[in-house]
Amino acid sequence: MTNGDTTGNAAQPLLASRGLVKAHGRTEALRGASVELRAGEILAVTGASGSGKSTLLHCLAGIVRPDAGSVTYAGRRLEELPEKRLSELRRTDFGVVFQFGQLIPELTALDNVALPLMLAGAGRVEARARAGEWLERFGVRGQEELRPGAMSGGQAQRASLARALVTGPKVVFADEPTGALDSLSAEQVMTALAHTARESGTAVLLVTHDAQVAAYADREVRLRDGAVAPLGVTA
Repeated sequence: MTNGDTTGNAAQPLLASRGLVKAHGRTEALRGASVELRAGEILAVTGASGSGKSTLLHCLAGIVRPDAGSVTYAGRRLEELPEKRLSELRRTDFGVVFQFGQLIPELTALDNVALPLMLAGAGRVEARARAGEWLERFGVRGQEELRPGAMSGGQAQRASLARALVTGPKVVFADEPTGALDSLSAEQVMTALAHTARESGTAVLLVTHDAQVAAYADREVRLRDGAVAPLGVTA
């Protein structure tokens, strides 16, 4: 893993923020945060609790609009796009994985993974077939008809990864994807995510407080009080 933000790299970033500012009430979560993510790269965003990591992810994914600054994806400024277009991007180009997976409890693992495909217009039979292939890639074979409540935490999180990647996104946003898992399950989830992302050329923005999880990344940036701090500075 390479430390720091290598802005001198000749490759143009796929996703970049410049001077992001975002406040939640009177609390300033981001104070001029600037980061870059290139195609096929796994970037770890680390920092202490409350440093602004999740807020940065939400701004980069177009879930939250910043108060100031810009987010550019593939040459387009997200803050200038209407909400309908942002929703389309989140369905097609972006995949999101949260700490607790957020699978729909009433659906089986197979139908959870098939859902994004059906929302994009795929037929049920085709969507379920592709979903089954992705569940197998993430080692959840034999669990397809289980609902999330009947799965282990590691199995449910790997199903969440399959759901995030099934549409072939350009960027996956993973917000503390191992935070609720034991060390073995966390290792299995991160190995699966890193392998699949590199195999498919998907960029990953990985928010984590865990140094062992950050070690799976190609590069790391650290947030401190809502801004990017030089690595080696304790948050």
